[in-house]
Amino acid sequence: MYPEIKPYHTSTLKVSDLHTLYYELSGNKDGAPVIFIHGGPGGGCDEKDRSFFNPSKYKIILFDQRGAGKSTPTASLEDNTTWDLVKDIEKLREELKIDKWHVFGGSWGSTLSLAYAQSHPDRVKSLTLRGIFTLRKSELKFFYQDGASHLFPEAWDEYLALIPEAERHDMILAYHAQLNSVDDATRIKAAKAWSKWEMATSKLYVDPSYINRAESDEFANAFARIENHYFINDGFMRDGQLLEKQEIDRIRHIPCIVVQGRYDVVCPATTAYALKKVWPELELHIVPDAGHSAREIGIAKLLVEATDKFANLE
Repeated sequence: MYPEIKPYHTSTLKVSDLHTLYYELSGNKDGAPVIFIHGGPGGGCDEKDRSFFNPSKYKIILFDQRGAGKSTPTASLEDNTTWDLVKDIEKLREELKIDKWHVFGGSWGSTLSLAYAQSHPDRVKSLTLRGIFTLRKSELKFFYQDGASHLFPEAWDEYLALIPEAERHDMILAYHAQLNSVDDATRIKAAKAWSKWEMATSKLYVDPSYINRAESDEFANAFARIENHYFINDGFMRDGQLLEKQEIDRIRHIPCIVVQGRYDVVCPATTAYALKKVWPELELHIVPDAGHSAREIGIAKLLVEATDKFANLE
C-alpha cells in the first residue's frame, strides 16, 4: 500500500433535509478521480483507505455514507436505504464536477459499488471490488445464523449470549429489537456484541486490535444499527438482484477486477464465484491465504495492483 497521506480538502454535502455527508479529497488534484466506497453499511472511512491509490496519479475521494463516520446525524436509520446512497454518490459526483470516475469498494462497499454502477453505468470507468457481498438471504444466513458459527464457535457463543434462547432462530431479528431499544445501555451492549462478531471473524489470523474497534460506543452504535437495518430489510432490493443477467448486462463493458479471500467467512467466495459466472469478462483473483479484511497482505497487494493498472485507463 502507498504511504499514508493527508487530505488537501475536507467538506460536507447536504443530501437531504436530514442527512449531511462528510467527504474529503487527497492525492493529485488533477489526477484520475476515484471514489472509495466503505463497508458496513455503517462502517465509515479510515485514513488508511487513501493508501490503496497512487497519490501522484489519483484524485482520491473518500466519503462517509448516511449515518456513518463523520456524517450526520450519526447512526440514523431514517431515509437510509441502498437507493438513497446511490443517489448520494451521484450527487457527490455532480458536486465535484466529475464526468466519470473509478469506483473502489469492498464487502458492503462492493454491494453499493455494483448498485451504483448498475444505476449509472455511463459514469464508471472501472470497478475494483473486494470480498463480494450481494446481500442475498443465503449470504446473511451463513454469517448471522448458520455457517461461520461452525468455524468460530467461541466468538459465536459470545454473539449468542445476549439473545434469549427462544429468539435465536432469527438472530438478525433478535438483535434488531435490542439495537433499537429505548434503553441506551441495552442498545450499546448489543451494538458492541454485533460488531465484535464481525471483527473477530474478519481476518484469517484473528487480530485483537481489530476486535478492539468494537469497543468504541460511537463506532459500534452506527456500525451495528445501520448494518442490521439494511439486513432486516434485505438491502432494499430483490433477492439476488445485483447478480441478475439484465443488471450485469448494464455494466458488462466496465473493466472490473475482483479480489477475494479464499477463507473469507464474512463474505464467502461462493458469491464472488457467482458474480464471475454471470460476468465472465471480469478478472477474479482468489487469495489462497486470506480472509475478509482488505488489510490482509495478499488482498492489499492485489488491490493496489488493480488500482495501478486502472490509473492510466482512458
